[in-house]
Amino acid sequence: KQGGISFGVDFLQLRKLLMAVRSVVKKKTLIVKLSPNVTDIRIFARTAEDEGADAVSMINTVMAMSINVKTRKSRIAGMIGGLSGPAIRPVAVRMVWEVHNAVKIPIIGMGGIMTYEDALEFILAGATSVAVGTANFIDPISSLNIINGMREYMSINNVADIHDLIGGVNE
Repeated sequence: KQGGISFGVDFLQLRKLLMAVRSVVKKKTLIVKLSPNVTDIRIFARTAEDEGADAVSMINTVMAMSINVKTRKSRIAGMIGGLSGPAIRPVAVRMVWEVHNAVKIPIIGMGGIMTYEDALEFILAGATSVAVGTANFIDPISSLNIINGMREYMSINNVADIHDLIGGVNE
């Protein structure tokens, strides 16, 4: 299959797509959303960087399946679908950390951010910014609560600049 999800899991297709996009879109910011459904996400991040991406956004949904044991049918219309939200956060944080150590372009971390602590996990793993999705459906002001929580954390911990936290996980 050419197109759709295949671009996200085949780095040669991703390279061809990015070469085509970058040849047309020269002066606009190009952000590539990476799929977690790959063996080594660093290869895809490096490919994006090499082909002129200005940043990567990560991660997209994790392929998943759920079966109704009474009917023995998939609960998802297409048998499998994308899992998102808090369940994927540990996977997303790990992948951000891996990519942070592999590329120089900015990383937008996402996947299950519900609290300021969740956002800080991504930043400490190497994200230069974060995106909040599911939490906004639950509480439309969740992003403001996350920002305020981060400000309070920084104040309590004497962190003057958020950049001092990027990639700051202690090994």
